[in-house]
Amino acid sequence: MPMLLLASASPARRRLLEQAAIPHRVRVSGVDEQAIHDDDPQQLVQRLARAKAGAVREALRDPALPVPESAGLHWVLGCDSLLVLGGEVCGKPRDAAEARERWRRMAGAWGELHTGHCLLPGPAAPPGAMAQLACVTTRVQFAAIDAVTIDAYVASGEPLQCAGAFALEGRGGALVERIDGCVSNVIGLSLPLLRRWLAG
Repeated sequence: MPMLLLASASPARRRLLEQAAIPHRVRVSGVDEQAIHDDDPQQLVQRLARAKAGAVREALRDPALPVPESAGLHWVLGCDSLLVLGGEVCGKPRDAAEARERWRRMAGAWGELHTGHCLLPGPAAPPGAMAQLACVTTRVQFAAIDAVTIDAYVASGEPLQCAGAFALEGRGGALVERIDGCVSNVIGLSLPLLRRWLAG
């Protein structure tokens, strides 16, 4: 199995790779996400994913980098996710008040979770390896929860850490009514897409 370098600080993405037994290491990109813009949410997540993967791959070329850190890496993977609700792009809530207001709109509604994926050849990539870029979209229907349940979920702190103000793999999983599409995509990356790419 090829060795992957995940250009993300997301523990959820790392857990997905661990559960799928995909060998990987982690290096945070440091990309300023606020500096990247696009009116199309699917294009935006792809631009962000490409920027993260590109920044990490470029850092691997640093001559001061210890050889073991870059040796044996076949691919660099960048990902970025966001939720679109009623035509509005929703990232991580700034604070509890915003998370609470967001969930008042989400309750009982459908949203679209877009995740951009960018896979770039690493130092040990096979000859002729090609860069890959795609967006995977999953539709999510949220449960019609009441204000008390919203307050309790926001008080847990989980919504403040997640794109879209919910974590399917955490407490937020109980607040999702239905999923149409790739489940792992909602958590952070599409494992079916990644497996196809790695199988080449």
